Amino acid sequence: MPTSSNDLSGPDLAPLAAHIGGVVTRAVDENAFSGVCCVVRDGQEVYHEAFGLAHRGFAVPNRLTTRFDIASVTKLFTAVATVQCIERGDLALDTPLIPLLGLDGTAIPETVTVFHALTHTSGIADDADEEAGEDYADLFINSPNYRIRETSDFLPNFAFKEPNFPPGAGVRYNNCAYVLLGLAIERSTGMAYRDVVRERVFAPAGMSGSDYLAMDVAAPDFAEHYTRIDTPDGQERWQKNIYSYPPIGSPDGGATVPARDLACFIDALRAGLLVGETGRGLLLRPHVLAGEPTERDPFRRMYGFGFEFLLDEPGAIVTMQKDGINAGVAAILAHYPLTNTTVAILANQDCNVWAMQRDLRAILAFRDAPA
Repeated sequence: MPTSSNDLSGPDLAPLAAHIGGVVTRAVDENAFSGVCCVVRDGQEVYHEAFGLAHRGFAVPNRLTTRFDIASVTKLFTAVATVQCIERGDLALDTPLIPLLGLDGTAIPETVTVFHALTHTSGIADDADEEAGEDYADLFINSPNYRIRETSDFLPNFAFKEPNFPPGAGVRYNNCAYVLLGLAIERSTGMAYRDVVRERVFAPAGMSGSDYLAMDVAAPDFAEHYTRIDTPDGQERWQKNIYSYPPIGSPDGGATVPARDLACFIDALRAGLLVGETGRGLLLRPHVLAGEPTERDPFRRMYGFGFEFLLDEPGAIVTMQKDGINAGVAAILAHYPLTNTTVAILANQDCNVWAMQRDLRAILAFRDAPA
């Protein structure tokens, strides 16, 4: 049975919650969703339910307060912390990162700027080039993942690899560009990256359940994450992901957050609680083209600072979102400006949260959607 906390004080929200529940329970019935889905409209909780198990060994259920690894959704916090440094005058969009960080002599071009890193236009090599089909977990076959705990620990895995293209000459999703931003945040603030986010993002946004919890530390309300292994005899087996990536979150991924806190983050960002007017203007709009409309998805896709934006033909923002995936981790945060609705879907097993989000977008993103 799911754990639920749906605030339906507005009578018109009950049919909407039923539509949402239909999408989510279909995924659950297909054994494809274990996690939490939270939907907030105009500050009111429309749907908030937990499904599946936080710990399969002891059959501990997920709860509304359960914290999940959110993978690359974490980049949004890095983007906000970077823009905070820009507003303070410690960084600028055109600040070259390599001289700032003392990384001369690496393969990273000296002309890579803060803007390039934020918008996936740096062209630098990734530690695992997932767009080329490389598996992130393969990085740790000969080098233990637990050696990577601080931001600088990532450098040997990408800093000496040849770039894909000159800075600004293309667009290619890049995790390690956000590692560089994390190092720039540390250099600018004199603080460890995770402490900056805790103090300057989580606290002012009211994200009281959010943190960077390590997989090798016992912590309450923290889900284990599992990837499904199909055995030769056709049996289903679930494997923990503890060897698949670094044990604690970093600037490019791995914060541990309850679903409701992500809605708090969006509200705080839009309300100006995290950055000023200049910062909001930078964070809440797209900057570079990432993809043209297709038959499957009829929206222009653009990258902003952390966010990915979907625009309709007239150019209105239909969705601003960020997703994340790792072994046993699937997460997506989406905000629909036309209806002031935020959706957070966090899963602790392999799950197609993108299909769920597309179905929810049809219900939630437009004023004339079914109610």
